[in-house]
Amino acid sequence: MKYFVMSDLHGSAYYTKKLLDIYKAGEYEKLLLLGDLLYHGPRNDLPKDYAPKEVIAMLNPLKDEILAVRGNCDAEVDQMVLDFPIMADYALLDLGSRSIFLSHGHVYNHESFPLRKNGDVFLQGHTHLPVAEKKERDGKFYFHLNPGSASLPKEGNPNSYGVLTEKGFAIYTLDGEVLKEVEF
Repeated sequence: MKYFVMSDLHGSAYYTKKLLDIYKAGEYEKLLLLGDLLYHGPRNDLPKDYAPKEVIAMLNPLKDEILAVRGNCDAEVDQMVLDFPIMADYALLDLGSRSIFLSHGHVYNHESFPLRKNGDVFLQGHTHLPVAEKKERDGKFYFHLNPGSASLPKEGNPNSYGVLTEKGFAIYTLDGEVLKEVEF
């Protein structure tokens, strides 16, 4: 299994196109979208080529390949124009022997998601910061992952995306350089 992970597009047609070109060139089982797809939000600057209608036109044809969760900038009006569900606060995915808990990060975070067993994974967006680390909570270990932001990275980080497999998680720049990675 191999999943392409994007978060925090914030309506950028430029970065959505770049990332979807990378996605289409690879062999991925699904495209995981971790929220904040169309709207830039009141706290963010406009991303490069802010064009939510273009982002809609790029994502909708991939509706059967997408698993998405709702971000804090996603609203019911966004769901009305997207052909795949985006309003869930979380999703669960089995990755071999691991459970993957996907959430944007504004409702559930790496310290509050339901940790069931050693080696589970919390995959989030929201902070716009790339994270790939092993952590401990309540006597169990888990993996905290965040692909960073596709369009509005913070703290000097590059625009990025993630690739999730049974063996681990890697965060890549748009030039294909590995930014961070963790093995499971």
